Amino acid sequence: MSSTGDAVAASVGTGIPENRSEHLLGPHGVHIRGEAGHARRSRPPEKTALAAIQSRIVAKQYEQALAALDVILKDDPRNTDALYMSAVCRRYRREFDAALALLAGLKALAPENGRAHQEEGHAYRDMGRPIRALVAYEQACRFNPALVASWREQLNVLARLGRRHEAAQVKAQLDHLEQLPRPLVMVVDLMSQGKLLKAEDLCRKFLRKVPHHVEAMRLLADIGMRFGVLADAEFLLESAHEFEPNNVRVHMDYVKALRKRQKFAKALEQARQLLDRSPGNPQFQSIYAIECMQTGNYEEALRLFDSVLEKIPGDPITLTSKGHALKTDGQYDQAVASYRAALESQQRHGEAWYSLSNLKVYSFSDSELERMHAQLKRDDLSHADRVHLSFALGKAYEDRNEFETSFGFYQQGNRAKKAASTYDADKMTGELRAQQRVCNAGMLSRGLTAGYPAADPIFVLGLPRAGSTLLEQILSSHSKVDGTLELPNVLSLSQQLRRRGRRGPEPDYPDILEALSDQELRNFGQQFIDDTRIHRAGAPFFVDKMPNNFRHIGLIHLMLPNAKIIDARRHPMACGFSGYKQLFAEGQQFTYGLADLGQYYRDYVELMDHWDAVLPGKVLRVQYEEVVSGLETQVRRILDHCGLEFEPECLNFYRTDRAVRTPSSEQVRQPIFKSGLDYWRNYEPWLDPLKDALGEDVRRRYGV
Repeated sequence: MSSTGDAVAASVGTGIPENRSEHLLGPHGVHIRGEAGHARRSRPPEKTALAAIQSRIVAKQYEQALAALDVILKDDPRNTDALYMSAVCRRYRREFDAALALLAGLKALAPENGRAHQEEGHAYRDMGRPIRALVAYEQACRFNPALVASWREQLNVLARLGRRHEAAQVKAQLDHLEQLPRPLVMVVDLMSQGKLLKAEDLCRKFLRKVPHHVEAMRLLADIGMRFGVLADAEFLLESAHEFEPNNVRVHMDYVKALRKRQKFAKALEQARQLLDRSPGNPQFQSIYAIECMQTGNYEEALRLFDSVLEKIPGDPITLTSKGHALKTDGQYDQAVASYRAALESQQRHGEAWYSLSNLKVYSFSDSELERMHAQLKRDDLSHADRVHLSFALGKAYEDRNEFETSFGFYQQGNRAKKAASTYDADKMTGELRAQQRVCNAGMLSRGLTAGYPAADPIFVLGLPRAGSTLLEQILSSHSKVDGTLELPNVLSLSQQLRRRGRRGPEPDYPDILEALSDQELRNFGQQFIDDTRIHRAGAPFFVDKMPNNFRHIGLIHLMLPNAKIIDARRHPMACGFSGYKQLFAEGQQFTYGLADLGQYYRDYVELMDHWDAVLPGKVLRVQYEEVVSGLETQVRRILDHCGLEFEPECLNFYRTDRAVRTPSSEQVRQPIFKSGLDYWRNYEPWLDPLKDALGEDVRRRYGV
């Protein structure tokens, strides 16, 4: 049994952000929120009280500690510090049911709180339930790999159960952690809590003392990728890989960084080198298969996935990945079969259930519905599996026209995602209004002479689920246009500029735009053209359909003044609800709350109005509903804006054979349909928070 002091170590923190860019976090990466869901600062008296309570727990004065904690929880039932410390006290008093109930409440508020899962493991361990303890410890280490106690306890349980292969894997992780310098263990812990700025500062300080420490370089690169500073992350990992070519962790992260930068050919080459080291290694085979998918070699990817499945029959993760490859390649029936095979192997594998629903045109049977409900009742279901199943059930009941039940599951999934999110709607509003403040007509006029003159890019932007995939499919059906992906280049550049301002004498982004020289802007434009060339197939124009680029039209205009820009817009209620019921792979955190969605849409419209005012005629607005009702008119309008002659193939976009990697992949392979325009009205009774947050101007403009 771990000591009382260990159990509550580092349990009391300030919850105060490192600076204005850091979200408010409690001591364990827990989001401390009030009734309205907004983060709050811990009060100094409360912090003092918790520190005193911690001392009592260390002194084994559990009764006095609990009495003081009960006072705090009566005033603030969502106080995550008090919930955690109460659970520790209850466990030491062997009041296990009470401890587990407290931890369940804490995990509902912060599903990815590693120490909450660790404490749950301790409770099950002390109850003599090693299997349940093992599951909790595994979750704890997944969310916070710096928790040495959880790795040790896993090792103890696995050794007693005779599971030698798994024990060896855990032992390797534990050895790696125990060999790390103490500052780097703290970096891992801070990263797991979401305190990335603190983690970065500590990691940089360590590297100043030990400049070529490969693990420190890897961790700093990981932080960079989380911030979206992909170029820096790639450079760090490339350097670390040169220092230690046989370091598998570094090599795998290097492949990941290259993939995130969408340098797919280079990522494939590095994945090939990894596989050549151990051709029979199923993990390396899977990595190489994923890179084959990115380069469009689905035949080789599928062959490799099958090779992995020969070694690990029924592996649900591999079967799900295989399903993704089949789906992207347009092999619908085979994709369904692969997802179903994953579920036959592991019923609780939520990603496979969600992947079936995300095909959009798949309907669940009664027996599948029963199986999903059965899995949701499991109290050992992981947070991620619970989220996936909730969204899948939302879609299943939607297809049955049981809209109230459907909304309940969508709401359940979104609440779980929001609980693990650091998204701040007001902070986003501030960021978008900063674009309006800085990017005035006078400043943007520089782009006419300063930027790189290439006219190749066509930016299709807006909000997700607004029809951008449809517009890309229409454009890429033209003989002179290549369809690509949601390219990260503009977002990555904006992050680089933001960090330049934070770490040097220059102003923060977007204010830094005024300080950039003409040469810098030309270089940025040319770099964008050079870096995106890998995605093109030789056509003179190409589409970048990253929706979030609407935030950075000023930057785009300054560096690429001749680029074409199209705003894909959809009715706010239809767009908002469509985003709410979509579980995005990453990003788009504003979609996990209806009020956040409404505020984001309102801010988006306000910013687009600004771009129209300062860059008249620059952006073509294409309303999804008008595309549906008058396809040819809108297609001609789009092509004219892009300087392209009309081609009939653009009207038959659904016949264009190309890989589509967005949630709309199956829908854009069908002729356009009108039935979904007002579909959101089926859910209207529950959408008031979205409607209210849109504001009067947007409601009036769209007749909401």
